[in-house]
Amino acid sequence: MTIEEVQNEIIDEFSMFEDWEERYQYMIDLGKDLPLIEEKYKTEDNIIKGCQSKVWVHANMKDDKVNFTADSDAIITKGIIAILIRVFSNQHPKDILEANTDFIDKIGLKEHLSPTRANGLVSMIKQLKMYAIAYQTQLN
Repeated sequence: MTIEEVQNEIIDEFSMFEDWEERYQYMIDLGKDLPLIEEKYKTEDNIIKGCQSKVWVHANMKDDKVNFTADSDAIITKGIIAILIRVFSNQHPKDILEANTDFIDKIGLKEHLSPTRANGLVSMIKQLKMYAIAYQTQLN
């Protein structure tokens, strides 16, 4: 699936819920299915700076596609990173770098986060794209 197709799938899923309490619960459920980072990667180097909670992300490249694993010590944050990983994992670095993140506004996520969590969301996206830059450089 392309990044856009995954984003559209997420938009469709979130549109099934009538209120934000249900959407938060769905995000928590998504966090439970997150491909977890191995303990050995839960290091200071893999913590996303700018998040209120601790969020660790690890990336590797397989068949010219970036794969992410992550974890967080907060359930909502874990759900947020799970959504981002679902969008960006198993994608080519170039596609990750060119992707927009309008789907976040379309599902209403940013407007329902506290300012510190919204900043954390931006930091997560930035970090995932930084990994993509590093891997794209390797491909060139």
